[in-house]
Amino acid sequence: MKNEFKVIAQIIQNNKRVLDIGCGDGTLMKYLKVNQQNDVRGLEPNKDLVQKCIAKGLSVIEGDAEKELTQFPEKSFDYVVLSQTLQAFLDPKEVLRQLLRIGKQTIVSIPNFGYWKVRLHLLFKGTMPVTKNLPNEWYDTPNLHMCTIQDFVNFCDNNNIKIDKSMCLTNEKISEITNKNRKYKNIFSQLGVFLIQ
Repeated sequence: MKNEFKVIAQIIQNNKRVLDIGCGDGTLMKYLKVNQQNDVRGLEPNKDLVQKCIAKGLSVIEGDAEKELTQFPEKSFDYVVLSQTLQAFLDPKEVLRQLLRIGKQTIVSIPNFGYWKVRLHLLFKGTMPVTKNLPNEWYDTPNLHMCTIQDFVNFCDNNNIKIDKSMCLTNEKISEITNKNRKYKNIFSQLGVFLIQ
């Protein structure tokens, strides 16, 4: 299981109701269900991935989060998870508003476009970088809104969203983001994981 999912699983306690938006093949869902006895549901736009989830015995519906989230009742889940998908939405601000409405707490992970290798690639090669966390060329990337860890923190501050916990990942290393180390983490982290409400 990816380190990102390990961080998310550590945040979510046992016996909780969890909604995984853009759940992919259901790897995180299965772990949360089997190892933590959570009641997990998923929403996934890709039909083939929905079928993979269903084959694993997971409860997943096919749908576009930008259209379907309004159907979920307020505070109907303990946690809503959005893993490396926020940057792919046309209106990420509205998606976040819906996630915060649906979940008592929301976990968002983002690829950090402020990572030093991304910055250097742009500086020296003058082209959009292709990395482990950003594997697509500019013309076929699902990413519409590139942001950094600092951008996400600023967004939360400006929209009265409380960040309860901030973690970052670089290769296999997981560490906490604090007010004191945020500038450093914004340069040296590949991924940010935030618990918000």
